[in-house]
Amino acid sequence: MSDATTDTPSNTSGGQTIRPEEAAHFGRLARDWWDPKGSSAMLHKLNPVRLEFLRDAIDVHWAGDIRNARPLAGKSALDVGCGAGLLCEPLARMGAQVTGVDAAPENVAAASVHAEGVGLDIRYMAGEIGSLDIGTFDLVTAMEVVEHVADKAAFVRELAARLADDGLMVLSTPNRTPQSRLLMIGAAEGLGMIPKGTHHWDDFIMPGELGDLLSEAGLSMGEPRGIGFSPMKGLHLGDDMSLNYIVTARKA
Repeated sequence: MSDATTDTPSNTSGGQTIRPEEAAHFGRLARDWWDPKGSSAMLHKLNPVRLEFLRDAIDVHWAGDIRNARPLAGKSALDVGCGAGLLCEPLARMGAQVTGVDAAPENVAAASVHAEGVGLDIRYMAGEIGSLDIGTFDLVTAMEVVEHVADKAAFVRELAARLADDGLMVLSTPNRTPQSRLLMIGAAEGLGMIPKGTHHWDDFIMPGELGDLLSEAGLSMGEPRGIGFSPMKGLHLGDDMSLNYIVTARKA
């Protein structure tokens, strides 16, 4: 499960963070990204869970009114690895001025067409995040992306460089556990619930490892929440981080 990739060399890290083969893989999925029963069906199931966490984090960070339908009004948001815009569009509806960055031009094209079709003004750009002169943002998100990058430390530094001093970052990623190997790769990819070849278990990141990467980039990590799965609840937030987790970060 990933929302995107990039393959243009970064100006600030001095190297490539996303593998070209990953960009090509996700670019091939662009045409039916918005089909809830298509190849990105799992992302459609995951997105509401991520949004639940994200909305709570936004309200806490900016001490907002939980009844406010547009808690990001007057704020800017950057979604790195945006795919065809599954997260960008809800962020725009929350009032943010949204920029989505993805490696695959096919994804950016699909995202732009969909946003225009639903009347949302979202800026989409293809390329390596470090090579784009786009400034800083109040909110930076990268959902199911860091596990796909070649240089994780460089990628996290690029994210940190895009975060405003009083901004909020939210990341989600699979945990490297026997359970994630069994369920996400063995079962989900094996049964076609996720396109085969989407994940490489060795690239999954444990929460402590992500915390170290964030700390090295000058960020402090919040308390992670697990994204688990059960036949009764489906994908849901909880304490079990053995499959996937989501977490906030702020400048230290």
